[in-house]
Formats: sequence, C-alpha cells, structure tokens
Amino acid sequence: MTKILNYSLGGFLLLLALTFSGPPTIEGANILGVFTSHSPSHFIVHMSIMQTLAEQGHNITVVSSVPPKVTHKSIKHIVIPLSAEDEKLLNDGMSALAKQKPSFVTTMKTMLSSLSLLLTKQVDVLEHPKFKELYLNKDNKFDLVFNGFFFNLYQVGLGARFNAPLIVSWSGPPAAMVNGIVGNPELPASVPNMNVAVQPGQIMDFKLRLTNYVSGLSFGALTWYLESQFKGYYTRVFGDDPTLPSYEEAKKNVSLVFCNSHGISEGPIRPNVPGVVEIGGIQVKDKPDPLPTDIQEFLDKSKHGAILFSLGSNLKGDHINADVIGKIFKALSKLKQQVVWKWDDLKNLPGTSPNILYKKWLPQDDILAHPKIKLFITHAGKGGVSEAQYHGVPMLALPVFADQPGNADKLVDSGYGLKLDLLTIEEDTLTAGIKEILNNPSYAAKLENFSKLYRDRPMTARESVIYWTEYVLRHHGAPHIQSPLVHMGYIASNNLDIYALLVVVLVIVILINKVVWTYLWRKCCGKSKKSHSEEG
Repeated sequence: MTKILNYSLGGFLLLLALTFSGPPTIEGANILGVFTSHSPSHFIVHMSIMQTLAEQGHNITVVSSVPPKVTHKSIKHIVIPLSAEDEKLLNDGMSALAKQKPSFVTTMKTMLSSLSLLLTKQVDVLEHPKFKELYLNKDNKFDLVFNGFFFNLYQVGLGARFNAPLIVSWSGPPAAMVNGIVGNPELPASVPNMNVAVQPGQIMDFKLRLTNYVSGLSFGALTWYLESQFKGYYTRVFGDDPTLPSYEEAKKNVSLVFCNSHGISEGPIRPNVPGVVEIGGIQVKDKPDPLPTDIQEFLDKSKHGAILFSLGSNLKGDHINADVIGKIFKALSKLKQQVVWKWDDLKNLPGTSPNILYKKWLPQDDILAHPKIKLFITHAGKGGVSEAQYHGVPMLALPVFADQPGNADKLVDSGYGLKLDLLTIEEDTLTAGIKEILNNPSYAAKLENFSKLYRDRPMTARESVIYWTEYVLRHHGAPHIQSPLVHMGYIASNNLDIYALLVVVLVIVILINKVVWTYLWRKCCGKSKKSHSEEG
C-alpha cells in the first residue's frame, strides 16, 4: 500500500512538473545579427536584443557598421565602419538638419537628399570581404538570422543566404514597411503615422484623419520609390546565386518583427498580427549597472537634484549653431542643479562651470535610473523618451528630425514635459522651461502613473525576446503564425476585386431595371393609346 502511495505521489509530482515547466528551452543556438544602419541609437536597440540572447546562452555573431558600446563574452563582433569621407558626408547631413526647423516636410526632403548615402553604404557592408566570409566559409552554420531594419528591405534575402529563419528588428513602433513583410494591416482612420501626435485612447477628428491620410500617401510614395531601389540592390547583393528566391518571394519569408514599442501604454491601440512582437524598452535594464565613478560622485553630491542633457548619438555639438550652444550653456551654468551634458569634443567645450560635467559617452539608461535625476533635456528620440518614461523622469524636448517632432508633441500633450525650438531657443525661455518642469510636480506625477502602465506586462521585454526567438527556433521559422496578407496582392488584400464585382453587378441590375421599366412603360402607354382609339 505504501509503495502504491509513493508511486501515485511520484506520478502526481511528475505530472505537476510537466504541467508547469513551460516550453522546452533552446540553448546554444548560433545566431547572426546583421545591423548595417549607421545610427548608434538604432544599434543600441538591436544590441540589447543580442545581449539578451547571449545571456540566455546563445552564441551570437554581430556584423555592424557601428562599434558596440556594451558587449558580452558570447558575442563575436565584426565591425565594418564608414570611411572617413563617408563619415564626413553623414555629419554634414546631420549638421544641415540641425540648422532647419523640424517638420515632416524637412524630414522628407533631407531623407531624399541623403537617400543615396543611407542605401548604398548599407549595401557596401554586405559586399565587404569580412561579411562574405561568413557564408563562403562552409564551416559557418547559423540557426537564425536577425536583421536591423532601416531603409534596407532588400536585406530580407539574408535568411535564404544563410538558410535560416529571419527575424527583423525595428527601433520604432509598427510602421508601413515592416507591416508589409508580416501582413500587419494599415488602419489610417485610427492608427496615426509617426509624425501625427495622438494620445492613447484619443479618437482622431476629421482634421487629424486628413493629416494622417496625406502623411500616409507621402510615406506610400516614398515606399513605392524605394521598392524599385530595393529590387536593384537585391539583385546586386543576392542575384549571383540562382538558388536564392526572388526579392518578392524573399519578402514572404520573414518569421516575425520585433518592434521597440508598447502600444497598450504608449498608444496607439491597434491590432497586430502574431508576427509583430512589441518589446518597448528592451534597452532598459531590469537593474541599472553601477555608474562610472566620476558620474556617480557628481550626482551624489547634488543637493538640489540633477539634470541629464543629451541630444542623442547622431547629433553632435558642432552640428548646432555656436550661438545656440552659447545660450544653452549660459542657462545651464546658472542653475543650482548639477548637469551631466553629453558633448563629443572634450577639447572644445561650450564653457566651464562647477555644476556641469561633460562626457563624450553616457550610460543614459543607468543615469536616468539615478534618484537625483529630476529632468531630461532630450532631442525626443524614441529610445531616450522610452527610458525617461520608464524611470518617470520629466522631459524638455528639443526635437530635430524624423520621429522626434511627433514624439515631442506627444509627450507635451500627455503632460510629461515641454517642447522648445532648438533653432530659436533663448537663454530666458530655456531657463523658464527648466524651472517650470522642476517646480511643477504634475509632470513627474503623470509620468509615475505612466511608468506603472509601461512596466505592467505579462512578460518583460527581455522575456518576450527570449520566448519568441526560441519559439521561431523550436518551430523552424514558425510559418504557421504568418498572416495570409503576406501572400495576397494589393487588389485581393483590399477586396478591390470584390468591390469591382459589386459595381459590375450594380451596373447590370441598373441596366436590367432600365430595360424592364422601359418595356413596361411602352407596354402601358401602348395599351392606353389603343384604349383611346377604340373609344373614339
């Protein structure tokens, strides 16, 4: 009897363990990450994914055009940087942007003018001998490929090149180009584009919907133009291998897209297909790393709190007019708060002040987690805004280009901070904006509420990355989660053929109706005339 009880108990415990053990984990997969964008802020998001997977025990190889700021023992880096000449061209483009009033039109014009550099220099990475060695050397075997998206949709061929499933990493919320490769629907009446500021739960009125529709047409025209470029680049990079699929077929073989967003808290609320996984805040650490000693001591000694000032990794100090920098320095140097200022050229400082610490590189997330930080002066890039929101730090936005003006408008409308024009900024307006945020507790209170929403998820961003990456590995690309829209053309996916049939049927019904009524009218009139003639 005792043995039976023991066997029953053992069986129950085994069943319990199997029930709650979850899906089997995959250890030691060989994963390749190809990130050809020259934007350091985009690379931070991609590398956060790679570091998460390395910590999970996977073997990671990363090809990038930007050197990593953080790494891991299980990550092998292959850096293929820009030439000095191309670096200068990129800097000149950024400098021109910083001297123009930020707007959607400005961003589109700048994108078009620098499009050649954005496209061709990413192609150069894939044609570099260091990259070619990865697939020419038959000893290299990869179980999964990650590709960082940024005007490089032709790189969907990487999955077929390495005979492995492909996951795309995108540094923003679901957008038109990445939606297309996983069949995520476009909903212009309820889902705003990146340049249209709409609050979570806000219903777009006629003006907003019209603005969003026109914006969508603009992005659609850009996408149409880029598609012709992508086909050419796909042929250039992958066309020499007859075993690889066509560009159109390769676009249908993306397993899923990781998007750096969290629609439930940030908005917009939108339906996403299973192939879109939101991992907003992936670059935010569960526990901040210790700060460099000089930054830690500088912040600890601040009696009135501290301010972090960073305009991102793309915008450098010499891109901004010198008189603007001078006005910013005067305003910050007169504050009683300590200021940590990201500044690239430490040999040529805007000025010296005991309350300002200049650093060429900053562990931004770790600094924002410090309890003394009371304000973040930012360019309103997606990554920085997410980090500030996570840590509940109010913001003063100085947007420059791309999604930054839209992000800035959204944080102002949400009550998370204020926005100023970098081109026309004055010392007194900057000082007034800083004091308004520091002295008005409503900004921090609203962010505290948002932070609770942002953190409240069934899985953290890192857990989501691990689960869905290993899901794709377990199920050999997971083709069963792919939306049918991926395989449907524009006409079928928008039911245009159904509408055309309905129009044809309606026309036929109208014509038949006209014939019938004409016949009845003539018959009726004919009888009437005959009746009158008989009476006469």
